[in-house]
Amino acid sequence: MNVAAFADKSVAIVRRDLLTALRYRSAFVLTAAGTLTELAAFYYLSRAIGPGFRPAGLDYFSFLLVGTGFYTFLIMGIHSFLQSVQEAQQTGTFEVLMTTSTPPPILLLLSAMSAFSRNVAQLLFYLAVGLVIFDGTLPRPGIAACVLVFFLSVLIAIAIGLMAAALQVAIQKGSVVLWALGSGAWLLTGTLFPVASLPQPLRFAAGLIPITHALDAMRTALLQGRGFSALSHEIGILALFALTLLPLGLAVFSFSLYRARREGTLSAY
Repeated sequence: MNVAAFADKSVAIVRRDLLTALRYRSAFVLTAAGTLTELAAFYYLSRAIGPGFRPAGLDYFSFLLVGTGFYTFLIMGIHSFLQSVQEAQQTGTFEVLMTTSTPPPILLLLSAMSAFSRNVAQLLFYLAVGLVIFDGTLPRPGIAACVLVFFLSVLIAIAIGLMAAALQVAIQKGSVVLWALGSGAWLLTGTLFPVASLPQPLRFAAGLIPITHALDAMRTALLQGRGFSALSHEIGILALFALTLLPLGLAVFSFSLYRARREGTLSAY
């Protein structure tokens, strides 16, 4: 599929999602209320802990704000791939979709694109509310570094999302496995507290998870205003993860489809 065809399909999906969002405006109100409640809980938690606790030299509320917001964005992006497969299986359209002229990985990416767009809007809203209403600390951010870290993190989320979708195709219980893995990653990646607080074996395990490096790099760029030179190590690690996981994710998803077609389980759920 060429770039023009991909762009046309992307526009169609965005238009569909925009019309859907306009029809269900109450969902935005509920999401906003939930965001305010969550941020209020983190704000008062940081006040209860006190200003003496400064992980990585950062204000604790700002540390929580970026950690929880960016972690949730990446996990929801990964889950959107699995959810796209799951919904297509439940509606009986998955086998038909996988036989269209659009390559299956591209089709899955298009299906998940709307969730990514929605998640970006939620992340920006989350950060803006936390910084404006709850007085988070934001010096001059390294915008270029933030964009690069964000781009590499999204590529990694897409790769892991393809693997999650492959798991759903293979065993039809991908959401359970992803929930278990996400719970472990939530503990190890430094979302709520610095990784340095963990025992040495867990710190080693945390270093093997790409989200750990994504959170560290985003906090450094956004909250400390550091540029590429200060982030070269983390950016290099994220780039290595992206270059490794993307081909692996494509291969795993393609193999799971091939195997499901041979076994006749493509529509099973």
